[in-house]
Amino acid sequence: MADDSFCPVYASIDLLQEKWTLHIIRALLTGPLGFNELGRKVGANPSTLAQRLEHLETRGIVERTVQSVMPPRTSYALSAAGMELQTVIDALACWATAHIKAPANAGRVAAIR
Repeated sequence: MADDSFCPVYASIDLLQEKWTLHIIRALLTGPLGFNELGRKVGANPSTLAQRLEHLETRGIVERTVQSVMPPRTSYALSAAGMELQTVIDALACWATAHIKAPANAGRVAAIR
């Protein structure tokens, strides 16, 4: 493949491989969340979470809404493009169910689901 050609698979992997990105998307598939609530669900530190959310917003995956209440409340939701990633998450879950044996300490994994 030439250096100047675009590969959609490479671009997708490049976007989704960033640490916490798929965790953020998975958490937002349940609906909009505030920053702190999302941070608790994902487990990322606030600085990293803010970075990832900004990047996902720039790429059109996440939408940010600021409510003008005191204090201002910011919530994050998946855009239509972000919601389409449900099929990617479902495919990963299907593959993992078939090929990855649950570890002995599966309590943490079960809690994340």
